[in-house]
Amino acid sequence: MAQRQLFSSALYGILAILILVLASSFVVSLFLRFSSLEESSVAWFLVIFSFIAVFIGGFIAGGKAKRKGWLVGATTAILYSLIIFLVQFLGYNQMFDLQQSLMHAGYTVASMLGGIVGVNLVRGSRED
Repeated sequence: MAQRQLFSSALYGILAILILVLASSFVVSLFLRFSSLEESSVAWFLVIFSFIAVFIGGFIAGGKAKRKGWLVGATTAILYSLIIFLVQFLGYNQMFDLQQSLMHAGYTVASMLGGIVGVNLVRGSRED
């Protein structure tokens, strides 16, 4: 039963990540289309926002699980990375390069931290 709760919590986190990433991609694409901005000028914004989105996804997953925030955060990030890898490999026939592998390792750390914070905030508000 605990594994089922861990997995369902991770799915909530992945859903949150995907919603945030798709929304930010839509907004940035509108800015790129209707302004004089170039893709290179918003690249760092997208990297920073993707880490924030993964942190929020881990936070939501940790809050749902209410325990083992590091584990549910890591599970969320690994499943998210697996989805990205499958899209890239099956859709574009490309493997992860070193830079992408390091980014996804960072996503795992960010999601684990988010899961830890999520568990502690839910647990702290429950005890008050």
